[in-house]
Amino acid sequence: MTFAGPNYLAIVVAAVAAFFFGGIYYQLLAAHWMKAAGLSKKNIQNASHAPLLVAFVAELIMAWMLAGVLGHLGPGQVTVKNGAVSGAFVWLGFVATTLVVNNAFGQRKLALSAIDAVHWLAVLLIMGAIIGAFGV
Repeated sequence: MTFAGPNYLAIVVAAVAAFFFGGIYYQLLAAHWMKAAGLSKKNIQNASHAPLLVAFVAELIMAWMLAGVLGHLGPGQVTVKNGAVSGAFVWLGFVATTLVVNNAFGQRKLALSAIDAVHWLAVLLIMGAIIGAFGV
């Protein structure tokens, strides 16, 4: 099996697409998310923009790591379908489980876990499909 390295354009496009999806997703679910997180509009309005930068950097790293996982599928196996399937497996095995455990110990509402888990599933499906389409 050979893996020449990641396609950096695919990584950037995947991260940007995921970031914009997150913006739309959380805009649509803002009231539900704030209630589940125990926050108010005032809390959100007074917050800095630093979490957005952190989120984008994290999504770049996530896309880079997912590209690495996909690269190990082997020649001819990096497809949109395999990218999405790999994203779903990574989500179920690492993201959803970590999120649920952290929220359980933080005594946060199940609704918060559900809203955030669906977001990260969609993010990894988007990233996987984009990286699969571009190839690694």
